[in-house]
Amino acid sequence: MKLVSVKTDIVAVPPPHIGGMYWIFVTLKTDDGIEGVGEVYAATFHPKVMVPAIQDVFDRLLAGEDPHHIEKFFRRAYSSGFTQRPDLTMMGIVSGLEMACWDIIGKAAGKPVYELIGGRLHEKLRSYTYLYPKNARGEHDYSNIELSVDCALEYMEQGFTALKFDPAGPYTVMGGHQLSLEEMERSETFCRRIREAVGNRCDLLFGTHGQMTVSGAIRLARRLEQYDPLWFEEPVPPGQSEAMGRVADHTSIPIAAGERLTTKY
Repeated sequence: MKLVSVKTDIVAVPPPHIGGMYWIFVTLKTDDGIEGVGEVYAATFHPKVMVPAIQDVFDRLLAGEDPHHIEKFFRRAYSSGFTQRPDLTMMGIVSGLEMACWDIIGKAAGKPVYELIGGRLHEKLRSYTYLYPKNARGEHDYSNIELSVDCALEYMEQGFTALKFDPAGPYTVMGGHQLSLEEMERSETFCRRIREAVGNRCDLLFGTHGQMTVSGAIRLARRLEQYDPLWFEEPVPPGQSEAMGRVADHTSIPIAAGERLTTKY
């Protein structure tokens, strides 16, 4: 079995762009006609830039290869140009192509992929949702807390047991920075109101997209601790592991890393 082609589809999300502006899907095809589908994460470049980048990675590292040889593919991609670093764009492409390879492997074996990597352990898995209020002006609307409270109650009744929100914006390229008192007050109010609404039926997940300094993150964490969030996500810019540790040392809230860190490294 050999890989012979890749096709990339960009799927736009209509306004208000709930879940993101677009999604990038790849389809790999083998010489015996099996197709596998994967999703490419991309945040740095326009999706039109990603299409030739995906084609380049396929042409150099996957074309004519056996889709079973995923470890070989990963090592070649990770070391492409002898970078040997977790580049976000390259790893986003690799993740999509690897998913597609596993899809092909499962189809060729006539088994769900989970049966090929140790078998199913859980009958179901807990999941969380972002709050996407109805009638919001954009993807999220943190200027109107009532919309978010109503949304939290709706999702709780749907069965979600964890709710994520990140009202500490607006985001800026000047991070990490100190949040204003107004931004901290808004963040605390969101936690308080949503905790009052859902009680102990839902965990609260607080995201920040890495926009604070260590001291700023600690200041905010102290305000949020009383509402017992399950996690405080990416309080400082990505890659600053020592800074993340310093924040963790000063709060009882578990610290979560963000999506801008890639690979086991």
